Amino acid sequence: MHSIVENIKQYRAEHNDPNALPKFRDQFVFLGNPGTGKTTMARIIADMFYALGILPGGQLIEVTREDLVAKYVGGTAPKTRQVVESAMGGVLFIDEAYTLASGDNANDFGREAINALLKPVEERRGDFVCIIAGYTKEMLDFFDSNSGIPSRFNKRIEFRDYEPEQLTEIFRGTMKKEGYQ
Repeated sequence: MHSIVENIKQYRAEHNDPNALPKFRDQFVFLGNPGTGKTTMARIIADMFYALGILPGGQLIEVTREDLVAKYVGGTAPKTRQVVESAMGGVLFIDEAYTLASGDNANDFGREAINALLKPVEERRGDFVCIIAGYTKEMLDFFDSNSGIPSRFNKRIEFRDYEPEQLTEIFRGTMKKEGYQ
């Protein structure tokens, strides 16, 4: 994230305009185990991009498979498009995105959601930011489910598990913040 801020500073200096902004075109993949901070980082990104003026809305729309996939034929694409529209000007965070490609039967519409998502992710770059997240192995398999996924999500961030010392420090900080000794 530091490089994003530095790029903005450089762009503003080059254009001799303290308010100039480059068109932000990145879409993200967050890889890692549960509890490593993926959702928290998505919230921080939404707030940061809003504060920097990169995204005018600043909202974070958090969804999972059930928010994108309908239970009947023809319902998934409109449902997915509606979710994407609600994220315009902000950040769309799709947690456990790999579940969209996990259905093997003909009645699963997850792949329809993927297809409906890929077009705006490419064509509306800069109008919103999309972050797909999930376990590392499953997400790497997810990339293989549709050849368009890797090219549209150009930034990958791996979230490592916390060490016991780090968890202890987080716990102590939380307890101090809450007034406990």
